[in-house]
Amino acid sequence: MGPFYTVISVELGNTTTKCVLMTTNLKTGIIYQIEKEVQYTRKIRPPHDNESVFGSTVVGVELAHNSVTEFISKMVSDVVRKSRLDIEKDIHFVVRSTGVTASFGSPEEVHGIIKALADGCLNAGIPPQKMMATLDPAKLPPGLQDYSWLKRVYFDGAIASCLPPAETGIVANEMEGELVTAGIKGASKGTQVDFRNPVMTLDFGTTLAGRITDDSYPYAKTIGSFAGLAGAIPDALVRGSGQVDPQLGCTLDLHASSQAFSASINLEWVEEISRLIRVQRLSKGTNRFGTVPVNPQAATEANVVLIGVDVGRNGSRLSDLEGIGGAIFKESGAKGLLTIIDYVQLRVLQRILTVAQENDLVLRNTSLGLTGRAITSAGKPLLIAENLHLADGSLWVAEHPVLFVQDGLAMGAAVAARCMNSMGTPHEPLGGRKGDRCIMSAREKVQKKKKT
Repeated sequence: MGPFYTVISVELGNTTTKCVLMTTNLKTGIIYQIEKEVQYTRKIRPPHDNESVFGSTVVGVELAHNSVTEFISKMVSDVVRKSRLDIEKDIHFVVRSTGVTASFGSPEEVHGIIKALADGCLNAGIPPQKMMATLDPAKLPPGLQDYSWLKRVYFDGAIASCLPPAETGIVANEMEGELVTAGIKGASKGTQVDFRNPVMTLDFGTTLAGRITDDSYPYAKTIGSFAGLAGAIPDALVRGSGQVDPQLGCTLDLHASSQAFSASINLEWVEEISRLIRVQRLSKGTNRFGTVPVNPQAATEANVVLIGVDVGRNGSRLSDLEGIGGAIFKESGAKGLLTIIDYVQLRVLQRILTVAQENDLVLRNTSLGLTGRAITSAGKPLLIAENLHLADGSLWVAEHPVLFVQDGLAMGAAVAARCMNSMGTPHEPLGGRKGDRCIMSAREKVQKKKKT
């Protein structure tokens, strides 16, 4: 048993905010969840009259620095209290991330929210050094120093052997894509799937995040990135049902009496909804897609294909989806509406895969990893396994692995924290290519060349 490396993931999302306490067995690389707190982001108190609004969610929940800080501080405190762990002795690292990008003018503006998350952690008693990587293994807890490789390699920006894009600021939620990719790799250690490069990862939260990597060695390059709307699409359909809040309601608020995918449905609704949804490679001149700030010019310069999902222009036709959702609910009830949503999300994923293939991003051994409430819930995993296909008509699962992961971003926080402190498991590697050995010696050679 053990030793264990314990990390808190703090994620401010458009619909939910999560604080997840994860720990990793440094001998096996397997990640375990210790405690979890999930709250609706809409529960963050409104800004006071004397507070400046620095952002808002996709559905318009306004955020101020102090309101976010207070909300996060309580969530972190609650998770630590329920876990019965000691912050100083038992918590090793805290990772902060956000998908709330709709109100920003550029990808760089996300830093204000990240700072509010940091202040919330500090107010909960998290020491600042637990939010920063160390370059000195002697500064790690004594029981963990023997499991760090900092004496041989340093952190050079690669997370789970994937380099970030050469150009920064391609998409506002780039960090989410990085964490999700790392998290799905980490989750695979509890399965029989070798989920190493090349991979395609997608997080269907309210907005879309993810990456596509190639099979370069020892570090994979990011060759694809995602932006736009994901869970916001089914949320709009559900808001039209009259069963949830018409402005802030989401799919999580609508409940059916039994498993939704057992319902009989009219698939013509799927066609009508799909006609409102755009899935495409983003071209130069676009600065926002699906409400998310993007920079296709930077993507081109970094040799990254940026793929986006939108409804109208920056969600301009989400209200049309609400009307369709109301009609479906009237015809088929909650169960029928939720079943239609499963088919709609399958169609969105299929279109994303088609665009990726058209741009030569899917290699012969690319694995697919999916996480997020709008792609892993209800009947979607079964529908995807039975229907997602390649351009030649063959089923994806007949040629490539697919992995569905809960809380992929939180798992990514656990992996990223280890990477930043060079705490890999060479005998159970996350990095490198499928079937290959650990990349440690290759990393050493690369870093020695950089020094000379």
